[in-house]
Amino acid sequence: MDSAEYERKTAARFATFDQDGNGYIDREDFSAAAAALLAEFGTKARSDKGQALYMGAEAFWQGMAGIADVDGDQRVTREEFVTGAVKRLRDNPKRFAEIARPFLHAVIALAAEGKSAGVAPQAAERVLRVLGVESGIAGRVAGALETDDDGLISEDQILAGFAAYYTTAVPDTP
Repeated sequence: MDSAEYERKTAARFATFDQDGNGYIDREDFSAAAAALLAEFGTKARSDKGQALYMGAEAFWQGMAGIADVDGDQRVTREEFVTGAVKRLRDNPKRFAEIARPFLHAVIALAAEGKSAGVAPQAAERVLRVLGVESGIAGRVAGALETDDDGLISEDQILAGFAAYYTTAVPDTP
């Protein structure tokens, strides 16, 4: 994929992080995502799972800021996101997924409903919808993440899907 195409696709992904639609990604976007997930799964913020989710969201934000917040203002603009993500992902496509690992790990614990091996596709679909993915797309993506026919999506499958989401050739591919 050429650089311009990759930058267009990456820019489209910006909106998935800008939870409040204010034109930049900041710590509040990650906290809002955590709060929405806790509400969806009926979990209290002060519970172990709730605290793990907020800590994972903060770690994800710190990783994102470290990659993309060029001017250090604790906000990632669309341009910073595109420039930072493109450079880092071209160097190592799995790196971005790795900064998300603490958050994704906590999301899995929240959505796993007692299953230690992973998340059911239906729970993954709920997570994706809460994070702003359209319902029909969320269902297809969740189904596609379950690749080994055991009925659950593992953390490694989620991380691989997350990395692929940011490195696919087609801008609108979920």
